[in-house]
Amino acid sequence: MAKDLTNSSLERQNILNNPYAVQEIEKATNLQGVRFEDGVRFVKEQVADFFGIDIRTVERYLEAHGDELEHNGYEVLKGGKLQAFREAISAQFVTDIDVGSKVRNLGIFDFRSLLNISMLLTESETARVLRQTILDVVIDTINQRTGGGTKYINQRDEDFIQASFAEENYRKEFTNALRDHVDMGTFKYPLYTDKIYLSIFRENAKEYRKILKLHEKDNVRDTFYSEILDLIASFEFGFAKLIEESAKRKGSQLTSYETDHLYKEFESQAHWKPLIERARNKMASRDLAFRDALHQQLEEYITPVQKMDFERFLGEKSKELAERLEEAKDVFKRLKERK
Repeated sequence: MAKDLTNSSLERQNILNNPYAVQEIEKATNLQGVRFEDGVRFVKEQVADFFGIDIRTVERYLEAHGDELEHNGYEVLKGGKLQAFREAISAQFVTDIDVGSKVRNLGIFDFRSLLNISMLLTESETARVLRQTILDVVIDTINQRTGGGTKYINQRDEDFIQASFAEENYRKEFTNALRDHVDMGTFKYPLYTDKIYLSIFRENAKEYRKILKLHEKDNVRDTFYSEILDLIASFEFGFAKLIEESAKRKGSQLTSYETDHLYKEFESQAHWKPLIERARNKMASRDLAFRDALHQQLEEYITPVQKMDFERFLGEKSKELAERLEEAKDVFKRLKERK
């Protein structure tokens, strides 16, 4: 979907929280500033010159978006830190910056906050071009790290395999309970599966497939994040036991009406609320950032994806499923033995 970074703090933060994309953008732009501490820094005059705007425009954006820019690396130097910056300027022979001895505080941008202000500026053609470069690099970086697609980016998580195998076992408990204790035809399996999906993320399987643009042969559960699989497993196992107990008390199979009533009571239990809200946040936020997929029913739960999630799904610890399966043979064996 088309992204307008000037209007979306969420989209801006998702990019700035992605260390792999920021690193690639820094390489692509190769902007020259003052090397200071752990990176490159720019004073307001340099930012104004680069974007072809008046320094008063920079100050206006700092006033309007100060909290966001400070969160992403803009800072005001004082005292010893300001003196250290003066010394860095002198040592690097940077002649276009004049920080006189009378200056008591100085605002500087690091590379992330420079990108941040480029995403906000509407007066600068340079900023507009840079925004397009940023979006292109972000897409290229994610595709490169995921092997060209994000449909199964969830499987790069080190927790995915165990969550998937465990959920498979609990699903058998669920389908067996429906088979043995509910007096309905085979329609009951997709019916109550969809009820669980609707309880957790407000979409049935068909709606979820459409949002993620899955093919007919794609297995929906192969695309779920481990937290979603864990919660689905909890719903399936808990409801399965409730069905079994209710059928035993009745002494016969449950009717569709009785099973529906039982499920309404089950899903309304208070302890599900924090677990469901967390799952909705994880799925909606990650799918928007990684898969460019918007779950409209969950928009209120979308927040910026944190740096640790980019490392989890794109970093060195994330791996393709085939590699993880090879490493997880022992885990696979133990889980199979539990059947």
